[in-house]
Amino acid sequence: MNNLSWRALAVFAVIIIAIIYVLPTIRPTWWPHKKINLGLDLQGGMHLVLEVDTDKALEGTLERISQEIRDFCRKEHVRYIALNRVEGNRISIKLQGQNNIDGFDKLLDKDFQGLRILSRSTDGDVLTLTLDLPDREADQIKKMATDQALETIRNRIDQFGVSEPDIRHQGEKRILVQLPGIKDTKRAKDLIGRTALLEFKLLDETHDLNAALKGDIPPGSEVLYGTKEDPATRRIIKTPYLIKKRTLLTGAHLTDAKVQIDSQYNEPYVSIDFDKKGGRDFARITEANVKKRLAIVLDDKVYSAPVIQEKISGGQARITGNFTTEEARDLAIALRAGALPAPVLILEERTVGPSLGTDSIRKGLISMCFGGILVVLFMVVYYRGSGLIADFALILNVILIAGGLAGFQATLTLPGIAGIILTIGMAVDANVLIFERIREEMNIGKTPRAAVDAGYDRATLTILDANVTTLIAALVLFQFGTGPVKGFAVTLSLGVIASLFTALIVTRMIFDFYLIKRKVKTLSI
Repeated sequence: MNNLSWRALAVFAVIIIAIIYVLPTIRPTWWPHKKINLGLDLQGGMHLVLEVDTDKALEGTLERISQEIRDFCRKEHVRYIALNRVEGNRISIKLQGQNNIDGFDKLLDKDFQGLRILSRSTDGDVLTLTLDLPDREADQIKKMATDQALETIRNRIDQFGVSEPDIRHQGEKRILVQLPGIKDTKRAKDLIGRTALLEFKLLDETHDLNAALKGDIPPGSEVLYGTKEDPATRRIIKTPYLIKKRTLLTGAHLTDAKVQIDSQYNEPYVSIDFDKKGGRDFARITEANVKKRLAIVLDDKVYSAPVIQEKISGGQARITGNFTTEEARDLAIALRAGALPAPVLILEERTVGPSLGTDSIRKGLISMCFGGILVVLFMVVYYRGSGLIADFALILNVILIAGGLAGFQATLTLPGIAGIILTIGMAVDANVLIFERIREEMNIGKTPRAAVDAGYDRATLTILDANVTTLIAALVLFQFGTGPVKGFAVTLSLGVIASLFTALIVTRMIFDFYLIKRKVKTLSI
């Protein structure tokens, strides 16, 4: 009797917890818990397939190596005629004089052992070298670029506030992004696709900007533009800048970026904080370039180019650019999440409307209710009073699945609804095995209590075998499946666990209540 009381208390606690988690889905304002998340196929949203331009990541790595070679050559007093990146992923260097050639060979052996020599030709005392990265290292850089792009996009979307996004690899350099419930699709695409490469560069104030605009661009410089909207005409005004190519500092050392309001002009701007190394570098750069203009460049767009009045210490700077509050917020998100290692291209874009999601939910629920009603009627007709117990366990099974989805914040998809329908049949199947065992025991003359005990004892092992094997298959689907397959696996796993609980514990407790506590002498089965 005490054992029955403890079981009843445990079952009652499980039911109450499940109802607490289910209620927010029915009445969102009732409880602080979150409601069940609906997948892209149920509530609508955005589906994107992105491709990472991994060749650009490799080119960026070689550009950094080229700059390092220039710095080392300057430090070691090795003079070269030309040093350029050619064909995208190769470095070409020309040296004259045996001393310079010997010095560069030592430099390669000491500091750039990872570079591969593709060609080495001599014309008199002029040496021409072509270098690149070995295939294995180049492939690793491309793979890391895709992995880093996925993590960066995930960080941006998490800060954007999308519930239960689906972001994963698709092939070697593609990324699948599904954003359920997203409404501002253009803003989401801009945030995802923004490279967010922040660079600090000096303006080239020694050469003529007008000559550069006509095509006479000095070596080591480039023309970049800043944009500004005229508040009166709403026209975009582009301002050209002659910028030195060399990057003095990047956003790699950022620790925070947040939106603040300028007290003087009442306009939003983005305040950025550097880590200790970045703060030291920024202070050194500003100290060495007082009275020069420092351009703040984001994705090859100049946001501002102020004159450095004095050394700036403290590791803080600001980005201004006539932002709206929303634009400043998205820029801060992109900077906090980090720059993409390479540009991403949107290959496929689909927007699932909420009307399709509502229609999917309605049809899925209708099919679930219709199938459930047929099963309930069958159990009552065929097993009479015991069928009612099985029907109660069936309803409880659905409540437990819904509570599990809400409690674990799993995503309910259309295949997930199919998984619930499947578990309805599986839950009843367990009761059918038990009831048939009980009938067999009663047919050989056992009392109702003895028949129930024997029926559960003999059917339990069979039910466990069947459900555990199904659970293993569901877990494999969840681990290796994607999208709809994973949604099906989630509800199937929850359904298997719930059906074991209701079939072996709940229904047994009800039978024990009537046979032990109420001392019922006959059994309707």
